[in-house]
Amino acid sequence: MKLGFIGVGNMASAMIGGILAKKVVEPLDVLGSAKTRSSREKRERELGICMTKDNREVVRKTELLFLAVKPCYYQSVIEEIREDIREEQILVTVAPGKTLEWLQEQFGKPVKLVRTMPNTPALVGEGMTAFCANSLVTDKDLETVRTLLESFGRAEEVEERLMSTVVAASGSSPAYLFMLMEAMADAAVAGGMPRAQAYEFVAQAVKGSAVLMEKTKLHPGVLKDMVCSPAGTTIEAVRILEREGLRSGIMEAMRVCEEKAR
Repeated sequence: MKLGFIGVGNMASAMIGGILAKKVVEPLDVLGSAKTRSSREKRERELGICMTKDNREVVRKTELLFLAVKPCYYQSVIEEIREDIREEQILVTVAPGKTLEWLQEQFGKPVKLVRTMPNTPALVGEGMTAFCANSLVTDKDLETVRTLLESFGRAEEVEERLMSTVVAASGSSPAYLFMLMEAMADAAVAGGMPRAQAYEFVAQAVKGSAVLMEKTKLHPGVLKDMVCSPAGTTIEAVRILEREGLRSGIMEAMRVCEEKAR
């Protein structure tokens, strides 16, 4: 199978790296495009894949195509490649807010479309990717796409109406977590801990908590209560977080994020 990537930025590079690491395809079976020579040479050197500056060449020479440019470039790129897309070709998008209906309208002809929403932990093989497809995509096509997506983390099929919710809950949430981790590390530094050590403690606490929730399947409230002893230090910290509106702040931020992603 020949894979194409129009746009080979950090996210696409992470995806390609995972696909190659799992040996789903060989490096020479991947063709990417980038406008600048420096970008092309960098990806060729780092990933061992073939690169070109011609988006249309990528479409013509591949069977499954990832459209991984920034959302603001989608319309112009689709106009450029529209005539080269073939009936049997699968097009996978990597952008919030671009619905299957909108994509179909831009192409103006039947196209096999799979819409995805990955997140940045894909950079370390721990991504979470949601995907949905139009009616032209067969079960076999979808299994092929799932295999590719699972090479850099987990993948879950969702109804398209939930894709904007996925953006808020998974696509953008690493940013919220990094803000929380930064604040926790700053507090540890204020308490006298060296910054590098503070980052190490905070990162492991967040990682361990995520694994604990995943492995035990317990409600997060139950897991929180397990840490809170009567009249203890943790419940006092929780009281302050409740007073300062941590929950409502997160929920409101995610609501706005979801609206923006529609």
